[in-house]
Amino acid sequence: MGEAYTRKRLKRKFYKILDTNYSCRFGEIDIIARKGKYICFIEVKTRSLNSVGRPVAAVDGNKQRRIITTAQHYLSAHPSGLQPRFDIAEVITESDRVKEFNYIENAF
Repeated sequence: MGEAYTRKRLKRKFYKILDTNYSCRFGEIDIIARKGKYICFIEVKTRSLNSVGRPVAAVDGNKQRRIITTAQHYLSAHPSGLQPRFDIAEVITESDRVKEFNYIENAF
């Protein structure tokens, strides 16, 4: 639900979705999109309203390293000449509805 909602929001902001759920032996990237001069590697974190802590807290150093390595793998197979950027989308839900959406550009 969180990834579908994020894709919809990104399209409204004129991002071009290049790939979703890209995976390789190093890890997975939820959404890969293009916006202007950037290729954005987007981690989507969805949590319920009553969860402890912010969804962004789940993207720790180890997770960031896996995403970066996976992005390098993607770029070696799909060279773009674009500037890589790592973003996080926080989706907070309540009763199967999105209550809050927070998009963090250059999160790491």
